Amino acid sequence: MSRKDWHRPEVEMPQDKRRIALLVSYDGGSWHGWQIQDNSPTVQETIEEALEKVLGEKVFLQGSGRTDSGVHALGQVAHFDTNSSISAEKFAVILNTMLPGSVRILSSWEPEGVFHARFTAMAREYWYYIKRMDQMLPFDEGRVTGVRSLPSISLLNSYADVLKGTHDFSTFCSSKDMSESKVRDIYESEWTEEKDMLSHTVYRYKVTGNAFLYRQVRSMVGTMLDSAALGEDSSAFLERLNAKNREKALRTAPSSGLYLARISYDENEYLWFEEEEHGR
Repeated sequence: MSRKDWHRPEVEMPQDKRRIALLVSYDGGSWHGWQIQDNSPTVQETIEEALEKVLGEKVFLQGSGRTDSGVHALGQVAHFDTNSSISAEKFAVILNTMLPGSVRILSSWEPEGVFHARFTAMAREYWYYIKRMDQMLPFDEGRVTGVRSLPSISLLNSYADVLKGTHDFSTFCSSKDMSESKVRDIYESEWTEEKDMLSHTVYRYKVTGNAFLYRQVRSMVGTMLDSAALGEDSSAFLERLNAKNREKALRTAPSSGLYLARISYDENEYLWFEEEEHGR
């Protein structure tokens, strides 16, 4: 999908307030996701409550996107508008004295030019971790997904290659997704092998795109793992993608292994994709 077809709303910066951005990390196992919900603790609500104590006023914290219950974040980005004269970098220091240890503000700043945590984001990067169940450590609970055996990483990467490019991802879209278009751009899609602190093998799936559908990454991961268990080749996986049919997806991987790793606001970082895919 060419950038001109993203159809994002025009961002208007506040004229009488400052816009402050936050880089947020959190352990998703402690929360019912990012977005505020009735009767369930969420990251957004917890930070908003802390900001209200600091500022003496209620503010709305806009995130770059939502994460589900159990999903972690290494680099969630959010912003709020305020009349406060507190220096931007001090918000991280102040908020970290008030927030629980499962939520950390890694940095805070006042963006230059037009900035919106969600609508000016150019790319979102997710990681997913798996390892063998018999090598799981106590520290992996809720943070890594255990599997009975690790598939061939070359086979997984043959599936991952299929996902690169511009596609209709209806197959990997939850029925709860309300997006009008299911077309998304995938810039990077790759499995790599890493080691844990005891040198056990861990697989990490890295996927970067302009945006993702509801539970898309978890559905892609689960289907890749199940496809490998069935011994399917990449052509069979391509058939699942091209079917644009949710019934062709296999299981949805658990939330515990998923991390929102990074949000990019650099218009040039993935410009090569725009030029290669859309000739711009």
